[in-house]
Amino acid sequence: MKIVLLVDDEQRMLDLLALYLTPHGYKCIKKSSGMDALTFLVNEKVDIVLLDIMMPEMDGWATCEKIREFSNVPIIMLTARSAKEEVVKGLKKGADDYVSKPFNEEELLARMEAVMRRTINVQDESLKSNDLNLDEEAFIATYQNQKIPLTVKEFSLLALFINYPNKVFTREHLLTTIWNFKSYVEDRTIDSHIRNLREKLRHVGFPADDHLKTVWGIGYKWSSDS
Repeated sequence: MKIVLLVDDEQRMLDLLALYLTPHGYKCIKKSSGMDALTFLVNEKVDIVLLDIMMPEMDGWATCEKIREFSNVPIIMLTARSAKEEVVKGLKKGADDYVSKPFNEEELLARMEAVMRRTINVQDESLKSNDLNLDEEAFIATYQNQKIPLTVKEFSLLALFINYPNKVFTREHLLTTIWNFKSYVEDRTIDSHIRNLREKLRHVGFPADDHLKTVWGIGYKWSSDS
């Protein structure tokens, strides 16, 4: 069963979407704000997000942008606004597709399936790096068929790096992404986890120092050039 995260400040719309999608094999998780959706996604995996744009406090554009800081989950924006510039803005923020309200049930389902197919193909490639393989469902990392005993946080860090090769992540960004927006976790916690992650990668023979790079004064990145 596929899991879809529904994000809309109108309960009526959440209930209507669930009514459409549940008979087609989707488990629907309902969230009424962008912040609730972000907190959920940091801790849980879903197959796709249906995201309303016009929400108070944090609108859909801002929510989409925040999600893209740590996740490649497919996102379809749902909105009553269909002007071309609004569509372009949503896509630039990282959305995969855009459906205007009121929408046709069959069209929505077809777009969801198409977006998920494209994303699965991308993820199959992005979670491999020089014989280093990550199974995000089972939280298992292997190198040349050797299992690497990572903690959940170490695995989450590694998956984030591999999903975004050559992107520099600040310590603050890693804290808010991996540690569930708990700002009281200190910077040295990140450094300690990175140190342990490098050591575990080295232990199985993976050239960690060639890939997991320290960007002095800023944070860390995963280099795909080595």
